Amino acid sequence: MGLTSHKVLALTVLIAVVMMAGTVWLWPRLAKKTWQAVLGRIGMLLVTQLSVLAALGLVSNNYFSFYSSWDDLLGSGDNGPVVIHNKADASGRLLVETIGHASVQGGGAMGREPGKSGEIRKVRIDGAVTRLSTDGYVYLPPQYFQPEYAQKQFPVVIVSTGFPGLAENLITRFNYPGAALKLLQDGKMQPTVMVLMRPSPALPQDTECEDIPGGAQSDTYFTKDVPSAIQASFRVSTDPQAWAFMGNSTGGYCALKLAMRHPDVFPTAVSLSGYYQAADDPTTGDLFGGSKQRRDEADLMWRLKNVPQPKVNVLLAGTKQGDGNYKHDTEAFIDAVQSPGPMKVSYSMLETGGHNFETWSKLLPSSLEWLSQHLKVPNPTV
Repeated sequence: MGLTSHKVLALTVLIAVVMMAGTVWLWPRLAKKTWQAVLGRIGMLLVTQLSVLAALGLVSNNYFSFYSSWDDLLGSGDNGPVVIHNKADASGRLLVETIGHASVQGGGAMGREPGKSGEIRKVRIDGAVTRLSTDGYVYLPPQYFQPEYAQKQFPVVIVSTGFPGLAENLITRFNYPGAALKLLQDGKMQPTVMVLMRPSPALPQDTECEDIPGGAQSDTYFTKDVPSAIQASFRVSTDPQAWAFMGNSTGGYCALKLAMRHPDVFPTAVSLSGYYQAADDPTTGDLFGGSKQRRDEADLMWRLKNVPQPKVNVLLAGTKQGDGNYKHDTEAFIDAVQSPGPMKVSYSMLETGGHNFETWSKLLPSSLEWLSQHLKVPNPTV
């Protein structure tokens, strides 16, 4: 029986109930002061607590789709190649664009020589326009420090976690720098500066990358303040074609939305298990000031149907099973993109996988490779 099977959940809940009832029933018999009775009480408490925790864990997993199978939970199973497709062209043919091996996670530990492994710098990005601020990390590739690249302007990808997330997770859990370094060494990715961030510069609120009426201007922060700060601090290209936004979950929604709203800033985006409509829960509050129009404009399906589609390249990556309605919603989004049209959409779907780091790590190498193919630096040297 599968991890998310209702039979497994029902059986686990039944075991927990039986164990609790059994503990209450047998407790008087185990009230003696003998060592056998003491061990019996310890055993009953331990088994009861484990069964209750298992039941609660399965309920949470089924609701939030963290893990889709036992293989997903244990980190075993298929680690075969991840295939990225373009949306079918007018003839209906499905085009294969690129293939990356999902088992390749990173290039090992970062060395101490920046010219060989690059360098990770912790930064605080203060918004000159919005006055918002957040901590993050910047990964500079090895070429950034090599003499022959001294005049090169590098492309940039802003990478966002899900909410609430930690920017450190993009290093410790995803290993974005290691994955990029490995692809770079294999000739599958151009040297790229990565800006690793959280999706909200106004914690504890989840701003969903929105300009909130009377509140945090997160859209403006990511599209104006962050690019300006990075361009002023590092040797990167100022051409929009050299900039991209990438993220998982909330970060994926932000990546796709900001690209569709601001193709002049982020003409390339990668969404890992991102959704298509702004969240609405206690962490977000009222993001739209009661305006239906503003809410509609944050609904990416609504934008596809009611706003001229922008000239952007986007990659949607996730799973067919194990992540709620992701497959259904993503297929609906792909179908709504005009073909042929200015917006180009590619997609990559694993057979199974939950809404978790295990899934996103499998999708990361091929997604970075795809992204690198779409980043363009018009004047690579000055």
